[in-house]
Amino acid sequence: MATRGRPRSFDRDHALRTAMLAFWARGYESVSTTELAGSMGISQSSLYAAFGDKQSLFREAVAYYGEHEGAIARRALATSDTARQAVETMLRQSADRFTDRSLPSGCMVVLAATNATAGNAAVQEFASELRRRDEAALSARLTRAVAEGELPGHADPRSLAAFYHSVLYGLSIQARDGRDRPGLHAIVDVAMDVWPT
Repeated sequence: MATRGRPRSFDRDHALRTAMLAFWARGYESVSTTELAGSMGISQSSLYAAFGDKQSLFREAVAYYGEHEGAIARRALATSDTARQAVETMLRQSADRFTDRSLPSGCMVVLAATNATAGNAAVQEFASELRRRDEAALSARLTRAVAEGELPGHADPRSLAAFYHSVLYGLSIQARDGRDRPGLHAIVDVAMDVWPT
């Protein structure tokens, strides 16, 4: 006989992926814990027992996104031979991911917690901090490019990083608004035309 009140067994990775997709598609504020638990195939009490509260689940879902769907910028910075190649790879691969029809459009970190009620301000700040960290990583790579002579000495790495991250976030919103992949790549073409020489 089963023990009363015992949480149902579930696949944690599957549950996190399900939560990630829900937050990504609809945003943090729009998804209730009842909907999350139902889509994850567990009870609300099991959700709280396994993940804590909704904010904790969101943080874990974002971490899952970062490991599985959102590591494009990190990989581009780590594997590209030049800073220019890293930026272009980041933008083009992101354009492809943002328009992948098997996934929600755009970027989860950009779209899932842009606005929040006062009670959920910590969620909005969490997403903002992730975006700031990504921009700082790009700024560090561009600073190195100036030091190594790949970029001209007059180039401002922080402003360049802010510009290219603004393009990246814009691609995310354009994809959510329905712009197709060729349209996003045309934006990347323009962005790369302004690379300092």
